[in-house]
Amino acid sequence: MGYYDEHESQKTRQKESKRFSGLSAFVGALIGGLVVLFSVPVLTNLGLLPYNDSSNNVESGIFESEPQEGLSQTVNVDVNSDVIQAVENVSDAVVGVINMQQSNIFSQEGAEGTGSGVIYKKDGDKAFVVTNHHVIDRANQIEVSLADGTRLPAKLLGTDIITDLAVLEIDGSNIETVAEFGNSDLLRVGEPAIAIGNPLGLRFSSSVTQGIISATKRSIPVDLDGDGSVDWHAEVLQTDAAINPGNSGGALVNIEGQIIGINSMKIAQSAVEGIGFAIPTQIAIPVIEDLERFGEVQRPQLGVGIRSLSEIPSHHWQETLKLPQDVKAGVVITSIAPMSPAERAGLKEYDVIVSIDDQEINDGHDLRKYLYTEHEIGDEIKVTLYREGQRETVTAQLTEQEST
Repeated sequence: MGYYDEHESQKTRQKESKRFSGLSAFVGALIGGLVVLFSVPVLTNLGLLPYNDSSNNVESGIFESEPQEGLSQTVNVDVNSDVIQAVENVSDAVVGVINMQQSNIFSQEGAEGTGSGVIYKKDGDKAFVVTNHHVIDRANQIEVSLADGTRLPAKLLGTDIITDLAVLEIDGSNIETVAEFGNSDLLRVGEPAIAIGNPLGLRFSSSVTQGIISATKRSIPVDLDGDGSVDWHAEVLQTDAAINPGNSGGALVNIEGQIIGINSMKIAQSAVEGIGFAIPTQIAIPVIEDLERFGEVQRPQLGVGIRSLSEIPSHHWQETLKLPQDVKAGVVITSIAPMSPAERAGLKEYDVIVSIDDQEINDGHDLRKYLYTEHEIGDEIKVTLYREGQRETVTAQLTEQEST
């Protein structure tokens, strides 16, 4: 068992030994350095070292190695990528769309709104632009701002509130770039997506954001008439590419530079980030073709005004509509259009439609979706309904939806 002073003595001896070892190492290193310094010139003259034979360098002890190829040259980097190429292919076809709602040039507040659009077609001296319905809604005058800043007056050919699409016509004399549509049905979750448009107005025109396809088939509830109830469920692409006010109507592009969607909306909540939506091209193209050709989308109609049963106070279900206790969903007919398929089929106000062709109809969205996606103008349908508590079935032949 040792003592504290014994430990101190051992430490002192260890320190002295370390000092001696350190001094020896220093002296050895100094001698070695001097040997190398004086022997290098001799070895170089004998050709035993791989240095250039330069008398000045030998005498001074400075040596230059052979310069390596490229080290003294300026490095030029050709920055190119698939994303850059995709943007260059289509960016000139993305335009600003200006909605003018007041003609007083001195009025600044609310004088105009700005969205985006895409030039998708050129025919002779005309060019055609697709944008959103809500971008041009209630416009007194519409202008299109090209990528170079040129403004052109635009003619509204047609608009569709259900899909939120509209088609404009502009002078195409100086239009050179036209966007190419891609097939949105081929998209896979995770592949790149590029949004091009004018967020926050023309100050940020032709802005580009990049992300991925987050989902290919999202169903988003839409209130078409502003009454607070859902009238339609829009099928959209979801992306995390930044989409902000002003991007509406712009292009969602794949890595090939093809249009795969028309930017339409985002979820505007402070807690939500990176969730934007676009109308897929496979849904948009037929609508665009109808708007360009007919000024409206040709859809079949039954000719009824409706409200979902869920919107009706429950005490009316039995007292007014005389529905059986087990009927808890359907659509209530609130009006019948004159000379419509509904009138010819004998449908009446307060009839409650519960199915069409044995397909359950739970609300107004179900009815519209079934007619618009499963049937064409001229088709016959079998309508099952309740009238004064009695279940009935009638046949109706669909006609073209009337313009509103």
